[in-house]
Amino acid sequence: VSKRSINPSGFASLAVPAKKAVWNWGSYLEEEQMIAAPLKLFREYQSFPQGRNGFKAGMKLEGLDPEHPSRFCVLTVAEVGGYRLRLHFDGYQECYDFWVNADSSDIHPVGWCEKTAHKLLPPKGFKEEEFNWTSYLKNCKAQAAPKSLFKSLSPVTPSGFRLGMKLEAVDKKNPSLMCVATITDMLENRLLIHFDNWDENINLPFSLPPPGYKDSEGFSWEKYLEETNSQAAPARAFKLRPAHGFQVDMKLEAVDRRNPILIRVATVADKDDYRIKIHFDGWDHIYDFWVDVDSPDIHPVGWCAKTGHALQVPLVGTAGQMCPTPGCQGIGHVKGPRYGTHYTYVFGCPYSDVNLNRENLLLDRLSGERPAPSQRCPCFGDLAPTRLLPVAAADLDLQQALHQSIFMPSLASSPSRRLQLCWEQHCRLLPAVSGLTAKDVAAWSVEEVANFIQRLPGCKEQAPIFRDEQIDGEAFLLMNQTDLVKILGIKLGPALKISNAILMLRAQHRFAGNKSSV
Repeated sequence: VSKRSINPSGFASLAVPAKKAVWNWGSYLEEEQMIAAPLKLFREYQSFPQGRNGFKAGMKLEGLDPEHPSRFCVLTVAEVGGYRLRLHFDGYQECYDFWVNADSSDIHPVGWCEKTAHKLLPPKGFKEEEFNWTSYLKNCKAQAAPKSLFKSLSPVTPSGFRLGMKLEAVDKKNPSLMCVATITDMLENRLLIHFDNWDENINLPFSLPPPGYKDSEGFSWEKYLEETNSQAAPARAFKLRPAHGFQVDMKLEAVDRRNPILIRVATVADKDDYRIKIHFDGWDHIYDFWVDVDSPDIHPVGWCAKTGHALQVPLVGTAGQMCPTPGCQGIGHVKGPRYGTHYTYVFGCPYSDVNLNRENLLLDRLSGERPAPSQRCPCFGDLAPTRLLPVAAADLDLQQALHQSIFMPSLASSPSRRLQLCWEQHCRLLPAVSGLTAKDVAAWSVEEVANFIQRLPGCKEQAPIFRDEQIDGEAFLLMNQTDLVKILGIKLGPALKISNAILMLRAQHRFAGNKSSV
């Protein structure tokens, strides 16, 4: 029976039974009668690095927030794995940590923002005008990552483009949509694209096309450029992207986007002009996903071995499995690096049925709001940013809305008029929710959640379940009746009360926002 072990960096590996040969790419490709994606198809930053990863845990730096790509933040190296880094936002919870390659163009040495006139978002609790790197490093007793570790950025900007120029950009989430956009920043060979239909302050979109136009038929570029006193990006600045060359059934190594600590053996399952569909060998096709061919998360065969990163090979059978989800070894957690493992905790498994179609489980790091399913910020890239989709009035996804319509029919039919009355009625039945908001609960520890459950009428016996399953405030707010009954095994009566409490906490958050805006 194979045994699971975790090395000091937090990466998991599988000890292979003595009678079996060690897995290797050469034998696997021959056995599968497949070919590796040729090295020439990969960009320089996707291919084998020239040097070693010199970053150390605890080093501080500046870098882009992947969820808010117009924001440069104070970061700390939390973990090093092969040629990759797990970066932590200073002052924020570990659940917002993210992974990058050591040669990423999105990370910079201390002082880079000041030198290049970019705004640096200080750690939580610091005012921008008061933050100073020298004193901060001294107080933290920390070391700034040496400048020699960072990739040198070329001062050359994309030819023909200028700040403020207008252009048309494809919505990555909805490739059939072409949007009016503006160049708001230029960094090396990349552009920061801002959709003109966005409200920059609250990160919510106006309807397409830009404000002042009811439909695309009434939109005129000539008129719009004149009204905005702006200039169109010249046609000569655009270059046709060549065919990427990836073919179906080619093999490669790819970061598991559901569990970014891991890199898996993968196959190209499908392709289009600018993307490939990734399938993890040995896994069900329900986990397949599309990725841009220029993504830094895909690599040629042998990249992990070359860089010293663990490679998750195709699993056969369930021997040594630490999680009920087929194929999962208990590594990682749906809520990110805060928990390194979940073992038999199905609710925390990134691959479990209950989490399969859930996106944006975390509250937005900066606003404290939960984003809409497709919500993203402007991004650096090849003129193809992701657009924010309109947020539903109740700010809930479809599954949450269905639960709300079942348990709170008065809210579903007329939320704005009846929410206050419904809240007051539910507070009489569930006094434990009175005075609480979703934002408060999201910050709760596991013990605070268990204490809350204990205060709900008839739910005292269920409190230990939440302790045992390590359910904190954020995880608690994501739960619905199905999770409570099928996953946690709670009887229907208490489950209904707990589910109603969760729904009311979400609804109270919305009501408070509506009330303050009146």
